[in-house]
Formats: sequence, structure tokens, C-alpha cells
Amino acid sequence: MNILMFGPNGSGKGTQGSLIKGKYNLAHIESGGIFREHIGQGTELGKKAKEYIDRGDLVPDDVTIPMVLETLKDKGKDGWLLDGFPRNMVQAQKLWEALQEAGMKLDYVVEILLPRETAKNRIMGRRLCVNDPNHPNNIFIDAIKPNGDKCRVCGGDLKSRADDQDEGAINKRHDIYYDTTTGTLAAAYFYKDLAAKGQTKYIELNGEGSIDSIKQTLLNQLP
Repeated sequence: MNILMFGPNGSGKGTQGSLIKGKYNLAHIESGGIFREHIGQGTELGKKAKEYIDRGDLVPDDVTIPMVLETLKDKGKDGWLLDGFPRNMVQAQKLWEALQEAGMKLDYVVEILLPRETAKNRIMGRRLCVNDPNHPNNIFIDAIKPNGDKCRVCGGDLKSRADDQDEGAINKRHDIYYDTTTGTLAAAYFYKDLAAKGQTKYIELNGEGSIDSIKQTLLNQLP
């Protein structure tokens, strides 16, 4: 089973992705990891990508798409979950064409719906426990709200990541994601149109629900 997942920063996309990966034994492939692996292994595509990155330029799609496809073929022989790509409409179209040419089926596209302001609050509300950063604490989510400035799980001290408090950086990322004309949501809607034609299946999830409720809704719609 091959799945493509969309959701803004703060939507719990990573959490749900890990749950799906575990249940279906899929390769969880994230866009950032693709670049790091190809560059680290010194592949031909990795060398090309590094040249652009070293100059401070964006890696063009004619390098990125083959890199993504090669990783899907290599790591996703038993199925994959792709997260963080495509990020815009053009990439969505080119990825679909590349999958078709390679004879790779896209079984499901999952979109986690979350209002932009809620997504921003969730990011800025995240708090990390000094004893275990996996202890869930968020000042804007009642179910995992910390006990004052202490971890709700173990009572440890809490801290916040600097990038989680950078409102300008969060807005910049969300400007790209919530753009329905050329951005990431436009990419998601491209696949939604394909689903309406029966070429894939599209699942929408309410990101304002609890982790368990979102998980259950998703699993109910997967085989």
C-alpha cells in the first residue's frame, strides 16, 4: 500500500504517519531525509542536489523528483508513506506523471484538515520535557496541557524550542502550505481531483480531534 500524506505543521501529521507506518509496516519516507541520504551516500542525484544547496539555490524538480522516485523504489518495496512532498502544484503534477511512468500505484492520499490559527497555536504551545521529549505537553491542547510549568507525565521541567516560538518562520511555512493556488494545498487538491475520477482514493481527517479519534477515523477508511 502506498500513501501520500498532507497536513500543516502542527496538525499531528508526523504522529499519525508513525501510527500508520507501524500498523501496515510501511517505509515512512520524509522529504528532508531523502536529500540527506542521497547527499550523504554521494549518489549522482545527491551530488547534483548538493551543488544547488551549496549555492543557496532551490534544488530543481528535475533533480528532486527522480531522487524521490528512486527512494520510493529502494525503500518502499513493501509499501510507503510519503510525507513532506510534493509542496506545490507543479511538483504534484510531476510526481504523479513519474509514478505513472514507473508503474507505481498511489493507493491513498490523506489530508489532515486544521485551521491555520489553530496550527500556529499548536506549534507555539509545544513544550518539551527535560526528562523525556516524547512526553506530550502543549499549553493550547486541553488533553495534554502541562501542570503549570511542569510535565503532565513525570513532573519534570519544561522548555520550548526556539523555532517553535518564531512566529515569522511559522507564518512563512504556513503561507506555502495554505496556498490553494500554487502551494501545498493546491497540490493536495490536484490529487483530490484525481480521486474524483477514480484514479486514487482521498481521505480527509479533522485535525482538531484527539490523536486517538483521528487515528481511528483513518484506520476505518484504510483496508
